[in-house]
Amino acid sequence: MTAKHLTLRLATALLLAIPVVGTVAPTPALAFFGGFGRIVYDPQNHAENIVSAARALEQIKNQITSLQNEAQMLINQARNLTSLPYSALQDLQQSVQRTQQLLGEAQRIAYDVQAIDQAFQTDYGPASLTATDQALIDGARERWQTTVGGLQDAMRVQAGVIGNLDTNRAQMSALIGESQGATGALQATQAGNQLLALQSQQISDLTALMAAQGRAQNLEAAQMAAAQEQAREQRRRFLEPGTGYQPGNAQMFQN
Repeated sequence: MTAKHLTLRLATALLLAIPVVGTVAPTPALAFFGGFGRIVYDPQNHAENIVSAARALEQIKNQITSLQNEAQMLINQARNLTSLPYSALQDLQQSVQRTQQLLGEAQRIAYDVQAIDQAFQTDYGPASLTATDQALIDGARERWQTTVGGLQDAMRVQAGVIGNLDTNRAQMSALIGESQGATGALQATQAGNQLLALQSQQISDLTALMAAQGRAQNLEAAQMAAAQEQAREQRRRFLEPGTGYQPGNAQMFQN
């Protein structure tokens, strides 16, 4: 064995005898062999990169879902704020105006409190003790004509209400169709409000019809009461004792 070999072995033994102090340095990711560098595969680093990429992808997916939800919310809000393109208000107002016009055309005693009070003080009051027989007859004829006029007015209002039924039926069908095809809350609410307006118009027609019928019945009852009062006065006059028979001279044959 040569001296060179002995020296090498001694140096190796000394290196092995030195204790390891501190932490072991991590294996570098880049190693050089023969003067050329190459990338060393690190499983732990690769797994961490995959997890980080998956988390980033999940965040992007959540952001896309959030944007889609916000877009759908805006679409729903736009639908809920869309106004109903159909309106039955004009037809309903015309129906109410027709009924009001018929009520306003009431003959003789109209729907006026002062006119009614005045008529019952004069035409339907107690029979006058000083009125002539002709005046009593004229008063009775006047009351009869008023009663007939009231009956005619009631029938005209009935005819007007029946005429409104066709319009009401068409509007009801259209509004129900609009309500079922509503694209949002506002359209459904407006269709419901118009259906309520239609119902109110029908109730007003029914109220007008009852008022006209009640007026006709009341006029007829008032005429009968006034006729009874006038009959008592005429009977009193008929039974009231007069001047009696007065004898006088009568000439039957001429000379």
